Amino acid sequence: MQNRLHIAAFAACIALSFPATLTAQQADSPATTGDAETMAKTPHADLTRLLGTYVIAEKGAVNRVDYAALKANKKDMAALKAYIASFEDMDMDALSSDEALAAWSNLYNAVTVQHILNRYPLDSIKDGYVFSGPWKKVKTNAGGRVISLHDIEHEVLRKMDDPRIHYAINCASFSCPDLQPKAWVAETLDKDLDAAARDYINDPRGVTVTDRGLVVSSIYDWFEDDFGGSKATVLDHIETYAGKSLKAALEDNRKIRKYDYDWDLNDVE
Repeated sequence: MQNRLHIAAFAACIALSFPATLTAQQADSPATTGDAETMAKTPHADLTRLLGTYVIAEKGAVNRVDYAALKANKKDMAALKAYIASFEDMDMDALSSDEALAAWSNLYNAVTVQHILNRYPLDSIKDGYVFSGPWKKVKTNAGGRVISLHDIEHEVLRKMDDPRIHYAINCASFSCPDLQPKAWVAETLDKDLDAAARDYINDPRGVTVTDRGLVVSSIYDWFEDDFGGSKATVLDHIETYAGKSLKAALEDNRKIRKYDYDWDLNDVE
């Protein structure tokens, strides 16, 4: 994948960043890229089954998660826990760059879903947090290291130098790029990330065109550096994945008027 840091540099970064403490369906969506045989062989097949069961994906709508149904299913709750636990002894440093991005993104998403389920019902992932959210406090074990959601995002994924990681991870919120109804896998990762970027950018959550300028997701403000470091490069990124109507609108309207984000839980309605 373009501009990706070599996995060796990534591995060295991880080693420096964290203590080595050992502790125990739908068409036109990235969800349908790849074939069933490939998915059956992936180490993320269990997550794909869970996501395929509980993520409600409808064309033209925000993907929703049926948290109540998952929480009520003890077998699937145990399967989610087991999937997350499978990372404890995984040799993350031995993964290729695509395998690493897929694995870390899947782990982030699985742990986020588990965190929501542990506190469900709630209205937002930020419920109970006055100044920020749970990301520094929610931790898991991966490759023999204890790591938080915050560090998976900022110290691992963002250092892979691919802005599309922001379409790969989901913060359980309405305005976040969709949680897909399948796990990410290296074999189809590049194509799936491009599809996820297109889906988000061409949805009002990503970009809304108004007569006074553009209302864009706060993701492009919080992580502007990842998208080139300026509003102009953010707009270039958006234009890369814009569909015909949005691309036409951007010709005469390249002013970001404001940023917006809805933290409501991406629960079923």
